[in-house]
Amino acid sequence: MADLSFHCEDVACERYGAGPTLLFRLRIDEAGPDPIHAISLRCAVNIEPRKRDYEDSEEELLGHLFGGRERWGHTLRNLRLANVSTQVPGFTGTTRVDVPVPCTFDMEVASGKYLHSLRSGVVPMVLLFSGTVFGKGDNGFWVRQIPWELEAEYAMPVEVWQRLKELYFPRADWIRLHRDTVDALLRYQSENAIPTWDAAIGKLLDDAGEVTP
Repeated sequence: MADLSFHCEDVACERYGAGPTLLFRLRIDEAGPDPIHAISLRCAVNIEPRKRDYEDSEEELLGHLFGGRERWGHTLRNLRLANVSTQVPGFTGTTRVDVPVPCTFDMEVASGKYLHSLRSGVVPMVLLFSGTVFGKGDNGFWVRQIPWELEAEYAMPVEVWQRLKELYFPRADWIRLHRDTVDALLRYQSENAIPTWDAAIGKLLDDAGEVTP
């Protein structure tokens, strides 16, 4: 019979992934007498916005996601970052495994908006585990489900997220535009001899009285 516990020890950036990926370093402890043959592990990674304070500059950027601070008592709800699966090799007692979590910088996704708005501090997270445990005891092989209540909290430094963005897309973010908007921007670039998308949007913001770097 499995008696498992999970702890998140660290989060690092995957330097050579096909896309932006965080590696969650898990320590898995087994207090039962039987060796673990394998674990088919599922993990839901949630962000817990209520578990940190926010600077004024962060509050301004978070307004489009949670509304004004006076509403945060009702609007600060957990955000799903990812659902992932991984296979844990056999072990006895304790093992460590890196769980790859693909990430998106899409500003249409709530987690992307939230993480983009943070400037310092930590990102409070909770990892919720499920899956299947395969073991071998005196009576042969056995199979058990991971209890739903098993979870692990982790406070990821904001600088880890910022490092991931710089690693894959230096000094850039992604936004989704309607095709008609893209066509209009192309015409605007052509008519005004503007070389890049960024410069075109920057000029539009300047003309509207918004200050851009």
